[in-house]
Amino acid sequence: MWRRREERPVKPGAFEYVAPESLEAALAVLTDRGEDASILSGGQSLLPLLNMRLARPEVLLDINRLGELATWEVTGDEVRVGALVRAARLERDAEVLATLPVLPEAISHIGHPQIRNRTTVGGNVAHADPSSELPGVLAALDGSVELRSQSGTRTLSWDEFFVSVFTTAREPEELVIGVRFPLLRGWDVRFTEMARRHGDFPIVALTVAVQEDGGVLTGLRAAATGVADRPVRLTEVEQAATGRSLDDAVIADLAGLARDAVDPQPDGAGSAEYRKHLVGTLLSRVLAPELGRSAA
Repeated sequence: MWRRREERPVKPGAFEYVAPESLEAALAVLTDRGEDASILSGGQSLLPLLNMRLARPEVLLDINRLGELATWEVTGDEVRVGALVRAARLERDAEVLATLPVLPEAISHIGHPQIRNRTTVGGNVAHADPSSELPGVLAALDGSVELRSQSGTRTLSWDEFFVSVFTTAREPEELVIGVRFPLLRGWDVRFTEMARRHGDFPIVALTVAVQEDGGVLTGLRAAATGVADRPVRLTEVEQAATGRSLDDAVIADLAGLARDAVDPQPDGAGSAEYRKHLVGTLLSRVLAPELGRSAA
Protein backbone atom coordinates (compact mmCIF):
# COMPACT_ATOMS: atom_id res chain seq x y z
CA MET A 1 0.00 0.00 0.00
CA TRP A 2 1.44 3.35 -1.05
CA ARG A 3 1.77 5.96 1.65
CA ARG A 4 2.16 9.62 0.85
CA ARG A 5 5.46 10.93 2.13
CA GLU A 6 5.30 13.63 4.72
CA GLU A 7 6.27 16.98 3.19
CA ARG A 8 9.34 18.44 4.81
CA PRO A 9 11.13 21.70 4.08
CA VAL A 10 14.39 21.62 2.20
CA LYS A 11 17.45 23.21 3.76
CA PRO A 12 17.21 26.71 2.22
CA GLY A 13 14.28 28.93 3.07
CA ALA A 14 11.62 29.45 0.42
CA PHE A 15 12.51 31.86 -2.39
CA GLU A 16 11.43 32.81 -5.87
CA TYR A 17 13.90 31.58 -8.48
CA VAL A 18 14.48 33.83 -11.50
CA ALA A 19 16.89 33.01 -14.35
CA PRO A 20 16.78 35.79 -16.95
CA GLU A 21 18.10 35.27 -20.48
CA SER A 22 19.49 38.79 -20.93
CA LEU A 23 21.34 41.44 -18.97
CA GLU A 24 18.46 43.86 -19.47
CA ALA A 25 16.02 41.39 -17.91
CA ALA A 26 18.35 40.79 -14.96
CA LEU A 27 18.65 44.53 -14.34
CA ALA A 28 14.86 44.86 -14.46
CA VAL A 29 14.58 42.27 -11.69
CA LEU A 30 17.11 44.17 -9.59
CA THR A 31 15.27 47.43 -10.16
CA ASP A 32 12.04 45.89 -8.88
CA ARG A 33 13.32 43.43 -6.27
CA GLY A 34 16.97 44.29 -5.61
CA GLU A 35 16.49 44.88 -1.90
CA ASP A 36 15.10 41.36 -1.52
CA ALA A 37 17.34 39.49 -3.97
CA SER A 38 20.54 37.45 -3.80
CA ILE A 39 22.56 37.02 -6.99
CA LEU A 40 23.70 33.53 -7.97
CA SER A 41 26.75 33.19 -10.20
CA GLY A 42 29.21 30.45 -9.16
CA GLY A 43 27.38 29.81 -5.91
CA GLN A 44 30.44 28.66 -3.99
CA SER A 45 29.77 31.16 -1.19
CA LEU A 46 26.04 31.77 -1.56
CA LEU A 47 24.79 28.18 -1.59
CA PRO A 48 26.28 27.29 1.82
CA LEU A 49 24.78 30.48 3.23
CA LEU A 50 21.38 29.50 1.81
CA ASN A 51 21.64 25.96 3.17
CA MET A 52 22.49 27.25 6.63
CA ARG A 53 19.77 29.89 6.28
CA LEU A 54 22.24 32.65 6.99
CA ALA A 55 20.95 34.15 3.74
CA ARG A 56 17.15 34.32 3.38
CA PRO A 57 16.43 36.15 0.11
CA GLU A 58 12.93 36.43 -1.24
CA VAL A 59 14.33 36.23 -4.77
CA LEU A 60 17.27 34.20 -6.07
CA LEU A 61 18.51 35.82 -9.27
CA ASP A 62 20.50 33.28 -11.31
CA ILE A 63 22.66 35.18 -13.84
CA ASN A 64 24.43 32.15 -15.32
CA ARG A 65 22.62 32.49 -18.65
CA LEU A 66 24.10 35.94 -19.31
CA GLY A 67 26.78 34.89 -21.77
CA GLU A 68 27.82 38.48 -22.44
CA LEU A 69 29.36 38.55 -18.96
CA ALA A 70 31.46 35.42 -19.52
CA THR A 71 34.23 36.90 -21.68
CA TRP A 72 37.54 38.61 -21.01
CA GLU A 73 39.85 40.86 -23.00
CA VAL A 74 43.54 41.66 -22.79
CA THR A 75 44.42 45.14 -24.02
CA GLY A 76 47.54 47.24 -23.86
CA ASP A 77 46.44 48.71 -20.53
CA GLU A 78 44.49 46.05 -18.65
CA VAL A 79 42.89 42.66 -18.38
CA ARG A 80 39.15 43.26 -18.35
CA VAL A 81 37.28 40.25 -16.97
CA GLY A 82 33.53 39.74 -17.29
CA ALA A 83 31.76 38.98 -14.04
CA LEU A 84 30.78 35.44 -15.10
CA VAL A 85 34.23 34.28 -16.21
CA ARG A 86 35.10 31.11 -14.31
CA ALA A 87 38.32 31.32 -12.34
CA ALA A 88 39.64 28.11 -13.89
CA ARG A 89 39.30 29.48 -17.43
CA LEU A 90 41.32 32.56 -16.56
CA GLU A 91 43.88 30.48 -14.70
CA ARG A 92 44.56 28.41 -17.83
CA ASP A 93 44.49 31.18 -20.42
CA ALA A 94 47.89 31.50 -22.15
CA GLU A 95 47.47 35.19 -23.00
CA VAL A 96 46.58 36.15 -19.43
CA LEU A 97 49.46 34.04 -18.11
CA ALA A 98 51.91 35.82 -20.42
CA THR A 99 50.51 39.31 -19.81
CA LEU A 100 49.56 39.33 -16.12
CA PRO A 101 50.96 36.16 -14.54
CA VAL A 102 50.14 37.28 -11.00
CA LEU A 103 46.42 36.81 -11.78
CA PRO A 104 46.59 33.07 -12.61
CA GLU A 105 49.03 32.63 -9.73
CA ALA A 106 46.57 34.13 -7.24
CA ILE A 107 43.67 32.19 -8.76
CA SER A 108 45.57 28.92 -8.33
CA HIS A 109 45.28 29.40 -4.56
CA ILE A 110 41.47 29.70 -4.62
CA GLY A 111 40.11 26.44 -3.26
CA HIS A 112 40.68 23.38 -5.42
CA PRO A 113 40.13 22.75 -9.16
CA GLN A 114 36.51 21.74 -8.63
CA ILE A 115 35.89 25.02 -6.80
CA ARG A 116 37.69 27.11 -9.44
CA ASN A 117 35.63 25.46 -12.18
CA ARG A 118 32.52 27.08 -10.68
CA THR A 119 33.88 30.20 -8.99
CA THR A 120 33.38 33.38 -11.00
CA VAL A 121 35.74 36.33 -10.88
CA GLY A 122 32.88 38.77 -10.43
CA GLY A 123 31.29 36.70 -7.69
CA ASN A 124 34.57 36.32 -5.84
CA VAL A 125 35.18 40.06 -5.87
CA ALA A 126 31.56 41.00 -5.12
CA HIS A 127 31.47 38.63 -2.12
CA ALA A 128 34.14 40.85 -0.51
CA ASP A 129 35.60 38.22 1.77
CA PRO A 130 38.42 40.08 3.58
CA SER A 131 40.73 37.06 3.26
CA SER A 132 40.15 36.37 -0.42
CA GLU A 133 42.99 36.50 -2.94
CA LEU A 134 41.56 38.49 -5.86
CA PRO A 135 40.59 41.62 -3.88
CA GLY A 136 44.23 41.90 -2.78
CA VAL A 137 45.47 41.62 -6.37
CA LEU A 138 42.94 44.23 -7.41
CA ALA A 139 44.17 46.57 -4.66
CA ALA A 140 47.85 46.18 -5.55
CA LEU A 141 47.14 46.91 -9.22
CA ASP A 142 44.78 49.82 -8.43
CA GLY A 143 42.03 47.98 -10.25
CA SER A 144 38.36 48.76 -10.49
CA VAL A 145 34.90 47.19 -10.63
CA GLU A 146 32.19 47.90 -13.19
CA LEU A 147 28.56 48.04 -12.09
CA ARG A 148 25.45 48.43 -14.21
CA SER A 149 21.84 49.25 -13.49
CA GLN A 150 18.96 50.39 -15.64
CA SER A 151 20.18 53.92 -14.95
CA GLY A 152 23.59 53.32 -16.52
CA THR A 153 27.11 52.07 -15.82
CA ARG A 154 29.61 53.28 -13.27
CA THR A 155 33.15 52.19 -12.43
CA LEU A 156 34.46 52.23 -8.87
CA SER A 157 38.07 51.96 -7.82
CA TRP A 158 38.84 49.01 -5.55
CA ASP A 159 39.11 51.41 -2.61
CA GLU A 160 35.62 52.77 -3.30
CA PHE A 161 34.08 49.36 -3.96
CA PHE A 162 35.20 47.42 -0.87
CA VAL A 163 33.55 48.78 2.28
CA SER A 164 33.86 46.13 4.99
CA VAL A 165 33.41 42.42 5.65
CA PHE A 166 31.13 41.03 2.90
CA THR A 167 30.05 44.61 2.20
CA THR A 168 30.58 46.65 -0.95
CA ALA A 169 29.34 49.90 -2.46
CA ARG A 170 27.08 48.03 -4.91
CA GLU A 171 23.55 49.38 -4.77
CA PRO A 172 20.62 46.92 -4.66
CA GLU A 173 19.62 47.74 -8.24
CA GLU A 174 23.16 47.23 -9.55
CA LEU A 175 24.98 44.19 -10.90
CA VAL A 176 28.74 43.71 -11.04
CA ILE A 177 29.42 43.20 -14.76
CA GLY A 178 33.22 43.29 -14.91
CA VAL A 179 36.51 43.60 -13.07
CA ARG A 180 39.46 45.57 -14.46
CA PHE A 181 43.03 44.55 -13.63
CA PRO A 182 45.51 47.21 -14.89
CA LEU A 183 48.82 46.15 -16.38
CA LEU A 184 51.83 47.62 -14.63
CA ARG A 185 54.37 47.80 -17.42
CA GLY A 186 57.91 47.65 -16.08
CA TRP A 187 56.81 46.26 -12.71
CA ASP A 188 57.35 42.77 -11.32
CA VAL A 189 54.10 41.74 -9.61
CA ARG A 190 54.25 38.84 -7.18
CA PHE A 191 51.73 36.95 -5.04
CA THR A 192 52.15 34.82 -1.94
CA GLU A 193 49.98 33.60 0.90
CA MET A 194 49.98 31.49 4.03
CA ALA A 195 47.15 29.02 4.58
CA ARG A 196 46.84 25.99 6.82
CA ARG A 197 46.42 23.79 3.74
CA HIS A 198 46.46 24.54 0.04
CA GLY A 199 42.90 25.43 -0.91
CA ASP A 200 41.98 26.89 2.48
CA PHE A 201 41.28 30.57 2.80
CA PRO A 202 44.59 32.31 3.44
CA ILE A 203 45.43 33.45 6.93
CA VAL A 204 47.30 36.28 5.22
CA ALA A 205 47.81 36.93 1.51
CA LEU A 206 50.13 39.51 -0.01
CA THR A 207 50.40 40.96 -3.50
CA VAL A 208 53.54 43.00 -4.11
CA ALA A 209 54.55 45.00 -7.17
CA VAL A 210 58.21 46.02 -7.48
CA GLN A 211 59.79 48.54 -9.85
CA GLU A 212 63.58 48.79 -9.89
CA ASP A 213 66.20 50.80 -11.71
CA GLY A 214 69.80 49.69 -11.30
CA GLY A 215 69.03 47.88 -8.07
CA VAL A 216 67.22 50.88 -6.57
CA LEU A 217 63.52 50.70 -5.82
CA THR A 218 61.66 53.31 -7.84
CA GLY A 219 58.28 51.99 -6.80
CA LEU A 220 56.69 49.46 -4.48
CA ARG A 221 53.08 48.47 -3.99
CA ALA A 222 51.96 46.03 -1.33
CA ALA A 223 48.39 44.93 -0.65
CA ALA A 224 47.35 42.50 2.08
CA THR A 225 44.21 40.51 2.79
CA GLY A 226 43.37 38.66 5.97
CA VAL A 227 44.50 41.52 8.21
CA ALA A 228 41.51 43.89 8.14
CA ASP A 229 37.84 44.03 7.17
CA ARG A 230 38.82 44.72 3.56
CA PRO A 231 41.99 44.61 1.45
CA VAL A 232 44.56 47.16 2.58
CA ARG A 233 47.51 48.84 0.94
CA LEU A 234 50.62 49.04 3.10
CA THR A 235 51.29 52.68 2.24
CA GLU A 236 53.90 53.19 4.96
CA VAL A 237 55.95 50.38 3.47
CA GLU A 238 55.50 51.70 -0.07
CA GLN A 239 56.68 55.17 0.88
CA ALA A 240 59.63 53.92 2.90
CA ALA A 241 60.86 51.66 0.08
CA THR A 242 61.16 54.26 -2.67
CA GLY A 243 64.73 55.24 -3.48
CA ARG A 244 66.37 52.47 -1.46
CA SER A 245 68.46 49.53 -2.60
CA LEU A 246 67.18 46.10 -1.63
CA ASP A 247 69.52 44.45 0.82
CA ASP A 248 68.98 42.40 3.95
CA ALA A 249 68.80 45.44 6.23
CA VAL A 250 66.31 47.30 4.05
CA ILE A 251 64.08 44.26 3.65
CA ALA A 252 64.13 43.66 7.40
CA ASP A 253 63.17 47.30 7.95
CA LEU A 254 60.30 47.07 5.45
CA ALA A 255 59.09 43.83 7.06
CA GLY A 256 58.98 45.54 10.44
CA LEU A 257 57.03 48.46 8.99
CA ALA A 258 54.58 46.01 7.41
CA ARG A 259 53.93 44.35 10.76
CA ASP A 260 53.35 47.72 12.41
CA ALA A 261 51.05 48.88 9.60
CA VAL A 262 48.29 46.32 10.23
CA ASP A 263 45.93 45.81 13.13
CA PRO A 264 44.30 42.41 12.51
CA GLN A 265 41.64 40.80 14.63
CA PRO A 266 42.24 37.34 16.15
CA ASP A 267 40.11 34.40 15.04
CA GLY A 268 40.25 30.63 14.88
CA ALA A 269 42.98 30.73 12.23
CA GLY A 270 45.43 32.71 14.34
CA SER A 271 46.05 35.47 16.81
CA ALA A 272 46.52 39.10 15.87
CA GLU A 273 50.24 38.85 16.63
CA TYR A 274 50.57 35.81 14.40
CA ARG A 275 48.93 37.61 11.47
CA LYS A 276 51.17 40.64 12.01
CA HIS A 277 54.19 38.36 11.99
CA LEU A 278 53.02 36.71 8.78
CA VAL A 279 52.67 40.02 6.96
CA GLY A 280 56.33 40.84 7.56
CA THR A 281 57.51 37.31 6.82
CA LEU A 282 55.61 37.10 3.55
CA LEU A 283 56.94 40.48 2.47
CA SER A 284 60.47 39.28 3.19
CA ARG A 285 59.89 36.16 1.16
CA VAL A 286 58.55 38.10 -1.80
CA LEU A 287 61.39 40.62 -1.82
CA ALA A 288 64.24 38.20 -1.03
CA PRO A 289 63.51 34.46 -0.83
CA GLU A 290 66.73 33.67 0.99
CA LEU A 291 65.98 36.23 3.73
CA GLY A 292 62.40 35.06 3.96
CA ARG A 293 63.50 31.52 4.74
CA SER A 294 65.65 32.64 7.62
CA ALA A 295 62.91 34.93 8.97
CA ALA A 296 60.02 32.47 8.71
